[in-house]
Amino acid sequence: MFNLINLEVNKEVRAKNIELCRQKGIVLPTFSQMVDPSKTPKKIKDDLSTMGLWDVHSENLFRINWKNDSVEKGGAFGEVNYIEVPRAITGTKARILALVGKWFPTGGHKVGATYACLAPALVSGNFDAVTQQAVWPSTGNYCRGGAYNSALLGCQSIAILPEEMSQERFNWLKAIAGEVIATPGCESNVKEIFDKCHELDAERGTNIVIFNQFDKFENYLWHYTVTGAAMIEVLNKLNIKAENVKGYASSTGSGGTLAAGDKLKDTYPGIKVVAGEALQCPTLSRNGFGGHRIEGIGDKHVPWIHNVKNTDMVIAIDDQDCMDIYRLFNEEAGLEYLKAQGLTDQQISDLSLYGISGIGNLLMAIKMAKYYELEEDDVVFTILTDSSAMYTSRLAELTEQQGEFTSVDAAKVHAAALLHQGIDNVEELTYYTRLRIHNLKYYTWVEQQGKTYEEINAQWYDRSYWKQLPGLADKIDVMIEEFNKEVGLI
Repeated sequence: MFNLINLEVNKEVRAKNIELCRQKGIVLPTFSQMVDPSKTPKKIKDDLSTMGLWDVHSENLFRINWKNDSVEKGGAFGEVNYIEVPRAITGTKARILALVGKWFPTGGHKVGATYACLAPALVSGNFDAVTQQAVWPSTGNYCRGGAYNSALLGCQSIAILPEEMSQERFNWLKAIAGEVIATPGCESNVKEIFDKCHELDAERGTNIVIFNQFDKFENYLWHYTVTGAAMIEVLNKLNIKAENVKGYASSTGSGGTLAAGDKLKDTYPGIKVVAGEALQCPTLSRNGFGGHRIEGIGDKHVPWIHNVKNTDMVIAIDDQDCMDIYRLFNEEAGLEYLKAQGLTDQQISDLSLYGISGIGNLLMAIKMAKYYELEEDDVVFTILTDSSAMYTSRLAELTEQQGEFTSVDAAKVHAAALLHQGIDNVEELTYYTRLRIHNLKYYTWVEQQGKTYEEINAQWYDRSYWKQLPGLADKIDVMIEEFNKEVGLI
């Protein structure tokens, strides 16, 4: 059996991390507390009631969950943050539900995946928070989450992201990360990020630890355990029958968010899991390449932690549709037009919850619902990873490039990019088309990144390979609880 998450204990480094946390007053949340934040210690709950959501304070680690009150400061824990997308937007009979990522610290759900990578390394002693730097290679939000968690835990960080990502990301990172490195290209230039990691590894050696979201199974585990549980809780709350839970749609990204689909499939075996990508870089659907503007989803390769065997469909989304809808959801003319179409004030307000990749996920869900001709009682789940606040500079850029966004533009976008979204660029996967996609991992991970021939085959042929992961959350929780006990603050 392959050791997918290293939990072997280095006692000397672990002791140093315990002393650091004691000095800085740091308590670490468990997976169980991220699934159910009501388990948070009372003192920390009380402190959070007066604390800003983005404040650099270690107790904000306990806000790494889907249940924060939707306020910028204070607030408690409630029900799962989600919305139901109005049919006036989707143009589908089926119900489309979406988890909302805005109410995490940093405004995006990637802060959860980064914590899941960092915490086990801290409590096992596989990362020295006193002397080593945490390196966060990313196409956007992951390095933001990693830099934030590093700051909360009092350790140094290096954020790596493509130079063409939004200015909002860079501005924020400069104040939080120890170093910010911009690599050539856009979000599809993942190899350049990996190359920079190899360069840093050669330069700095044991002074750094690289937390690569594309191959860290802790990323997979967080979404399987925490994101998957949040979706199931919503479905139970709404009394959705199992036979009506039809689909889950998410961009490929790092492969982590897709892991929630594995959790859903374990609970609802009939569900279809959709992996999405940009039409301008159709790696899964056409073994293709290129650049695109759906920020943060990463491509030109298949992530090591993507369980391709559990993927039922690949959908490619035109990035122009995403940019047009982003304007529709954020420009005054677009909001006035949608209000005239019958959207309520609350539904209009909810449009600020969609980032560009969230819009891409919505379009995948729409295409899937139309492809399978889903009915009124059927449900497709998707995810809004961050919000419009991450991309506001794009509005000025689009106005400069394309001109003012008018009511006529709003009508065109609503009709074409949403209501008349078709089933083009949709591929239903067979056993062998899945195998074709899985085999693409070889060129990135075995030839370039040092993975083994034996393990890539185990991912496909060994039925126990993926099944060993879910149980590791409980094992990590025990290690976190023992670590916290030795820190001695609770």
